[in-house]
This record gives sequence, structure tokens and C-alpha cells, in this order.
Amino acid sequence: MADDFLFPAMRAYLDGLVPPRHPELQAMEAEAARTGFPIVGPAAGQFCYFITRLLGARSVFELGSGFGYSTAWFARAVRDNGGGVVHHVVWDEDLSARARTHLAVLRLDDLVQFHVGEAVATLRASPGPYDLIFNDIEKKDYPASLPAIVEKLRPGGLLLVDNVLWRGRVLDPADAADSTAGVRTLTRLIVTDPAWTATVVPIRDGILAAQRR
Repeated sequence: MADDFLFPAMRAYLDGLVPPRHPELQAMEAEAARTGFPIVGPAAGQFCYFITRLLGARSVFELGSGFGYSTAWFARAVRDNGGGVVHHVVWDEDLSARARTHLAVLRLDDLVQFHVGEAVATLRASPGPYDLIFNDIEKKDYPASLPAIVEKLRPGGLLLVDNVLWRGRVLDPADAADSTAGVRTLTRLIVTDPAWTATVVPIRDGILAAQRR
């Protein structure tokens, strides 16, 4: 797969270290594999769960949520932190309906608020602040999302940004695509800003973890 560009055997090894998952999560993974739908996968999902638990987060906002796979990991963590809310945001009504079905089977839907609309505009219109924001929108739009994230993330809160290795494209100086430029720009904006403490975790396609000081 494209996101195995670093070490082809590493993804299977890391996924194999993830504790047993609910059959519905496994069904979502199988659906993604069958249709080619991009999800964060088990190892990155476990990382999101771990970080959310470690932070004690009880309010999470997802910028781009797909059919609810990453939402499930965040919602499990919020539940285990004592309860709260995860905001699931997608453009597409069908994706939102699929997410509702999956999360209901997982008995996590009572922790999720579902939104259909443009993710950054939805974040701007929300009250906030949030303990954790997960960013997985169109990569060309990554830099433009940062002001809204800064406005809505509480001090000490955590930002997770998916796909910051962008299947190795960020390593190619000749790649000037808008998506690649968006990933590079957001990454540099955060890692060079003293208002953030940040690192890149090379799980799957790379996750940028940044804490707002």
C-alpha cells in the first residue's frame, strides 16, 4: 500500500501489537481495505486513543472524520476519561450516516456530535475550546486551517495532524503539488513556532503531535 513507503513490513508488525479490537472496528478496517477508503488504521488509531487518554481529553474536534473509524478511537478514549464529546465532521451525508451506524453498533454514538459541512467553517462556528483537535482535511488546505485551530484549542491542548509524511512526497524536492506544499507548510509553521511543542511520529503516513503552550 502507498502508506507503507518507509518499511513495507512495519505496518503489519505495528498493527499486530494493537490489542484485540471490537468486531465492528475490524469490519470497518475490512471495508476500508476492500474499497480503498483511507482510514488511520489500527496502530495510528491506538496512538490516538493513547494520546487522548494521556491528556485526559474530554472534548475532541475532528477536522475530517470519514465514516467514523478515527472517531471511534477518540470516543473510546473520551468514554474512558469519564465522558465528554467528540465532534465528527464530514461534507457528505452518506458518510455521516455510515458513521452513525458504525458508532451506534460500538455503543459510542452517545458521545459523538455529528456535523455535515465544511470542517474548518464548522470548527469556527463551534463554541470550543477543545482539549484535542485532529486534522485530516484536504492537504492543500492544511495551512489555512491553522488560525481556526489556534482559536479553538485550549492552552495545553493537543493538535494531531495526519499524513504529514504524505506517502514520501514531502521528501521529494521536485514535488510542488498543492497538497504536498500544504503538508510541508503546516508542518514547518508548527515546528518552528515557539507557541507549540511538536514532534512527528512516523506511524503509518506520519502524525504530527503538537501541544499548544
